[in-house]
Amino acid sequence: MRFTAPVCILVGLAVAFQAAAQPEESCANPVTVSQACKGASDTHHGVDYDHCVRSLSPDPRSGEAVGIHDLAVLATKLAIEHAESTESKISDLAELEDMESDPKKRARYEHCLEQYGGAADQLRDALDNLQAGVYGRALELIMASLGASQSCENAWQGADKGSMPVAAHDREYDRMTHIAVGFTHAAA
Repeated sequence: MRFTAPVCILVGLAVAFQAAAQPEESCANPVTVSQACKGASDTHHGVDYDHCVRSLSPDPRSGEAVGIHDLAVLATKLAIEHAESTESKISDLAELEDMESDPKKRARYEHCLEQYGGAADQLRDALDNLQAGVYGRALELIMASLGASQSCENAWQGADKGSMPVAAHDREYDRMTHIAVGFTHAAA
């Protein structure tokens, strides 16, 4: 029992040396979009490598990203933009529809507006947590925001086939949010 303190010190030093021996992500050891997408697609079923690269590479902000943290921030910002544009598209379509004659359609639009508005709020909170380095909470919020697309799709079930007016926006939001999950998980 007397050897507990020295053993704890030795174990603590071994852990510290191991951590120091691992290369840290920095300007000298950057992570490219391609590398980050490969890692995310290898570990998360919802991330398609080719789509990830196509979505992030042309964005000028990806060139400013130094490592996985910066790419997680960028992917979350892009997911916010997708949530906001989907919400805006739904709002525009709802204004064009004759809602008085179809209360079910009005309810579907309202449901989707609520879902995407909430998702954008969750993603903004996730971004704040990411920027503060609180990765666990950021990941929780990003994952919670994934429910918006599925919930919106579910609201349109039973309607005429192909009548979900924002299906393409919905899919793109879901795909970008999965990328944000993968990058945030890697940054944690």
